[in-house]
Amino acid sequence: MGREPLRASYRRARLGQYRLIAALRRQLTRRDVEVAPPRFRCRWAALLALAGGLIGVLAFPRFGIWPLAAISIAALSLAVDGRRARTGAWLGLLYGLAFFVPLLSWTGVYVGPVPWLILAAAEAGYLAALGAALAVLQRLRAPAWWIGAAWVAEEAVRDRAPFGGFPWGRWAFSQAESPLRWFAALGGAPLVSFAVAVAGGALTSGVVAGLRAGPAWRQAWSDIARSAAVVVLVPLLATGLSWPLHPAADRHGTTTTIALVQGSVPDRGLAFEDRPREVLDNHVAQTLKLADEIRAGNVARPSLVVWPENASDLDPFADAQVYAEIDQTVRTIGIPILVGAILQGPGADHRRNAGILWSPTTGPGAQYIKRHPVPFAEYIPLRSVARVFSSDVDLVTQDMVAGRGNGLLRGGPFPIGDVICFEVAYDDLVRSSVAAGARLLVVQTNNATFGHTSETYQQLAMSQLRAVETGRTVVQVSTTGASAVIGPDGRIRAASGALFQPDVIVASVPLRTNLTIAVRLGAGPEYLLCAAVLLALGAILLAGAQRRRSARGGRPEPTPGPAATGKTPPGPTPARERVTTT
Repeated sequence: MGREPLRASYRRARLGQYRLIAALRRQLTRRDVEVAPPRFRCRWAALLALAGGLIGVLAFPRFGIWPLAAISIAALSLAVDGRRARTGAWLGLLYGLAFFVPLLSWTGVYVGPVPWLILAAAEAGYLAALGAALAVLQRLRAPAWWIGAAWVAEEAVRDRAPFGGFPWGRWAFSQAESPLRWFAALGGAPLVSFAVAVAGGALTSGVVAGLRAGPAWRQAWSDIARSAAVVVLVPLLATGLSWPLHPAADRHGTTTTIALVQGSVPDRGLAFEDRPREVLDNHVAQTLKLADEIRAGNVARPSLVVWPENASDLDPFADAQVYAEIDQTVRTIGIPILVGAILQGPGADHRRNAGILWSPTTGPGAQYIKRHPVPFAEYIPLRSVARVFSSDVDLVTQDMVAGRGNGLLRGGPFPIGDVICFEVAYDDLVRSSVAAGARLLVVQTNNATFGHTSETYQQLAMSQLRAVETGRTVVQVSTTGASAVIGPDGRIRAASGALFQPDVIVASVPLRTNLTIAVRLGAGPEYLLCAAVLLALGAILLAGAQRRRSARGGRPEPTPGPAATGKTPPGPTPARERVTTT
């Protein structure tokens, strides 16, 4: 083949590429090249971003004003609308700092401000990337849906990296008391976050349409009406879903009685670990009181008793006296106890965070080892580097070793799904045990290291959402509170009282076997939304690169001629001035 045919073939291929890019841009973008300018100066956008971050904090417990989540999202989207990606990045960073610094303040209660502020800044970095992406994605058709998908993608990355991620502050966890929680039964926490962000994006679209119309806002009434309709329809749709997705009444299935023992610990922050025997004795004492109440007929006999994480910080397999005390307590009450304990090994420098199913007849049986130890708390990655920022890293003398498996415990009165403390924030760790056959979910936790802060209630909201997502009863039992029994509909049925006070909860709960759509689909909806965002950003970047290449070559992009399209070419149109945005 000669050079001329090769050149002709190359030109045809390039022309086809240009046509594809032009088609993608026409389908995706609201404007071909021009970007509408922002409606206010950067200083006001910065204030709006800061206000939006602070408003977002109020959507989470203890405040729990869940509609503010959508308003917070709208504030960031409005701040970055019409701006360059780099401007969107620093606005997103401001928003992230205003959001995460107060939301995560509980992390610095006993270890000082440095680790807290480093964590908040690291989390805010993800929102800087989101701000840059939103500045681009909001130029697309139907921007509300792209805003929703972008937030899901940001949370997906933040939930996984680095060191396994840190999912605190996901919008889904602000909706435990909202009708939007029912989206969790369809697509898990990611779909709830998507719904919240779509509502916030629609609110943004309505405000932007009104601002651009100015005094002639009536000309934009259709855009404003469509945006308002989406804002209203999202919670209405969620409310409608509650009817087909609401779990059946307890009487239509198997029920059992369980007991949660909150023994409490000395109110001494991190120093409670200096008195592990006292903590164990507290839980033993409360369990023996429960045994007396059962024998007296004052409370129903449970089929399972649950102790929290760190109920025994002494390894019962390494300390014969501890083993005997636990074993005697289990035999006295005559009911299996799920014991939260710290086990030594493997090796002198490691330990494991375990849930041990202890039988009154056969002793210790099935074990669950925490699969996601908390970095810089239960183990210290990059220890020499971390020590530069805080000497408190040396309080962790042994690194926690991660367990394996799916979290399912067999050998008790029924299959149990166990997660420990922060693991309730991770979708796959909760979902895996239910998919494997768990009929009840247990969250063993120790909130003593966070004092009287909102961390306890933020974690409880996660457990509430997990109940809806999995269609299971969730019991959260803490050393210090809040301990609670949560029905499959996400409602709290029983809860402990004041923090750092011993308590025992005995409740009848349903045991379920059916799998929700969310459990069956797994991470599928999240992956789909992330893929959509990546494809859209890729198409926009490709189109931009092609425009720059054409500009450097001094010739316009080739476009299909009349013969190729079958259309009569339009007449000349007035040239529009390119707008440079801040």
